[in-house]
Amino acid sequence: MGTLIITAYGIFAVSAFARAFYQITPFPQEGKVQFVDAPLALTLSAFAAVVYMVATLALARTSTSAWRVALVAVLIEMVGVIGVGAWTLVQPELFDVATVWGGFGRDYGFIPLILPFVGLFWLFRHRP
Repeated sequence: MGTLIITAYGIFAVSAFARAFYQITPFPQEGKVQFVDAPLALTLSAFAAVVYMVATLALARTSTSAWRVALVAVLIEMVGVIGVGAWTLVQPELFDVATVWGGFGRDYGFIPLILPFVGLFWLFRHRP
């Protein structure tokens, strides 16, 4: 199960990074929203990518310090997906551009909402 969780986090790290990179790059493309048009949403996409990268790397290690880093990253992810998800419902005009955590991870099949709970369960079952 651990390998599956690490793989899921790795997929989300790559996916969130690619999405943020594409959205934030300054190269004008037809139909592409620029950073100046939606800085909050695009910054949140980049932040989610960093959180997923840190979680992936920490989950893949077995030290006590890596466990703590993974715990913090997964907790940040949980707060992020719930907070941003609620925020997108309250102020949808701020989120004209979709983010990984927007709508509680709606664009990703709500997996971003489920993944931190699974990650926390696994972390507490495998505490060093």
